Amino acid sequence: MNQLLLYVIGDIAVLSIIAYFAQEKLIFKPEKLDQDFQFRYDIPFKELFFDIEPGVRINGLHFYRDAPNGLVLYLHGNTRSIKGWAKYARDFYRYNYDVVLVDYRGFGKSTGKRSEKEMLADIQHVYDSLTVQYPEHHIIVYGRSMGSGFAAKIASDNKPRYLILDAPYYSFRKVVERFLPILPVRWVLRFHLRTDKWIRHVNCHTYIIHGTRDWLIPIKHSERLQKINPGKITLIRIHGGGHNNLPDFDDYHNFIRDILKY
Repeated sequence: MNQLLLYVIGDIAVLSIIAYFAQEKLIFKPEKLDQDFQFRYDIPFKELFFDIEPGVRINGLHFYRDAPNGLVLYLHGNTRSIKGWAKYARDFYRYNYDVVLVDYRGFGKSTGKRSEKEMLADIQHVYDSLTVQYPEHHIIVYGRSMGSGFAAKIASDNKPRYLILDAPYYSFRKVVERFLPILPVRWVLRFHLRTDKWIRHVNCHTYIIHGTRDWLIPIKHSERLQKINPGKITLIRIHGGGHNNLPDFDDYHNFIRDILKY
């Protein structure tokens, strides 16, 4: 029995080591683009580059209006690149908002080695650059899935008009523990993205949009977040919605319209 226990402990230790070093490939699923790739869309846009430090450059897209009502900074999920995520700019552009999307390090044309601290600093750099053109009370920070953690952190450190979280997690650790319950995730995970911690310090109103049939990140994550500050956090349930299909529901677009026009 003792020998069996030692085998189990040994296996968990080996899996923990593998998980520690391989987690970036498990968490991040980027689409990489050649530096000379040409974006093409049928609404006005320009390509952005944010030079963070030598060897680190963040790529973005800016969809713009002549006289916008404000700006939506869209922080996407853990897959693809802004080439594919850009289609969601229409959800905000149609209501006369500019939209900026950026790729994290290693996504699309963006370069640099990833760490949570450095990625958060990148988004703050982008935010600071945008405030040169837009007053903060005209900026809405939108975080989708993994991007919700980055969005909550940026909103907690700044003063945007609103924070919108789309299918967020309570904390990234809670998501990983659900799929790898036998591992000491607290010690193995290098990306914690504490939405639950940062949302406590967000002063603007927060809207959370979540599907009731989200299997990847169950709606209970959003319900727990909403309970942290129910006076400043509104939870919008998309009945029947999953993790990746909320824009297929009219309710999603109706809520986005109402939020942007308020």
